[in-house]
Amino acid sequence: MKHYDAIIIGAGQGGVPLAKKLGKKGLKTAIIERKFIGGTCINEGCTPTKAMIASARIMHLAQTAGEVGINVKNVSINMKAVIDRKNKIVSQFRNSAEKGLDKTENVEIIFGEASFVSNKEIKIFLNDEADLNLTADKIFINTGDRPTIPEIDGLNEINYLTSTTIMDLDELPEHLLVVGASYIALEFGQMFKRFGSKVTVLEHNEKFLSREDDDVAAEIKKILEEEQVEIFTKTIVQKFSSTGTVITASLKIDDKESNISCSHVLIAAGRTPNTNDLKLENTNIKTEKGYIKVNDKLETDEPNIYALGDVKGGPAFTHVSYNDHLVVFKNLYKGADESIKNRMVPYTMFTDPQFGRMGINEKEARQKKLNFKVACLPMVYVARGIETNETNGFMKAIVDADTKQILGAAVISEQGGEIMSMLQLAMMGNITYDVLRSAVFAHPLYAEALNNLFMQFDEGR
Repeated sequence: MKHYDAIIIGAGQGGVPLAKKLGKKGLKTAIIERKFIGGTCINEGCTPTKAMIASARIMHLAQTAGEVGINVKNVSINMKAVIDRKNKIVSQFRNSAEKGLDKTENVEIIFGEASFVSNKEIKIFLNDEADLNLTADKIFINTGDRPTIPEIDGLNEINYLTSTTIMDLDELPEHLLVVGASYIALEFGQMFKRFGSKVTVLEHNEKFLSREDDDVAAEIKKILEEEQVEIFTKTIVQKFSSTGTVITASLKIDDKESNISCSHVLIAAGRTPNTNDLKLENTNIKTEKGYIKVNDKLETDEPNIYALGDVKGGPAFTHVSYNDHLVVFKNLYKGADESIKNRMVPYTMFTDPQFGRMGINEKEARQKKLNFKVACLPMVYVARGIETNETNGFMKAIVDADTKQILGAAVISEQGGEIMSMLQLAMMGNITYDVLRSAVFAHPLYAEALNNLFMQFDEGR
């Protein structure tokens, strides 16, 4: 039995920086990881997907280069080279994270599977098949989540793909059927269509991107469909069957029976928290639908045990997990009173063009019965977009009609996430829209379009 000041279960984007901070503070810290340092983001999520999306974008630019007067012939994909590049970047990021932990004093990395024996005792099944018991004054759970595998008749009889396994394909799917229309699904769908696959996306809801404003959802759907990504809404997958290399999906589309044949199936139907192996039943920690319940300070029902990142539910973003570690560290060791309640959580979908969003949207403003105004500027009127041949999408802002404060924004454009972040900074600094309307931005940047966006609120218009 070894005792530590702190144990961190999971070396993700909350666990790694927290371990380093605790170690530097002189606290004896163990960080337990069953597979790879860096968590989902580095190994299976943000880093590898965005590396592959970059390859797909360059493929698309080469294929459409004629629109700007450049003739590119014989464009083809080397799938192995795409995967090798992705793996090299992942390895670089992972090794950097592990080295950072290794050289931090008072931090010990333990590779193995952790489960609770009691509230403050952890058993670790080490990768060499031995086991180890640890205790700690404080425990932080950062185990993340994984792709949800729905119960569909015949699914286990086909070689389906997940967001993890699809990134190791050494062949290009002839026809990729995507079950789900989440951000993950749409990023992969557009990516593989650009690589050369036929792509069909299935959404079970009646509305596409139902959480977003109708104009936002319609614009993103139009962009994808213009690239020949097939999208079906109000679709139920009833059964899968296969004959040789052909997979058949039996569907109900808008209450009508239908079949689609494909070569590959990607399951992108949500995420499941990694709590099933933690044996939380041996503790006072409560869960809801598998997610660990925490309060606004990330405390569980057991004192001195905290949950960070995706495993606690809520927005499943790397930047949320990272911010979680700051909340607990500042509260515990800096005398702060940080809370996750009402914190600003921006996000970006890395389709091309990007979709960046933060704050409330128009739909939410109406539900709250706020006195608000909406500004919308299509990218076809943005000088930078015209010059670079990037005219898909629009900028949209929701503002308080009385205070002129920006309440939220949705930006669909090349570098949409970066433009959205400028509006986020304005919100953080309580900068009103009329200040941005008159601000001097360098010409010709996308940011300069914020002048024109908010000119729609000129008095007298």
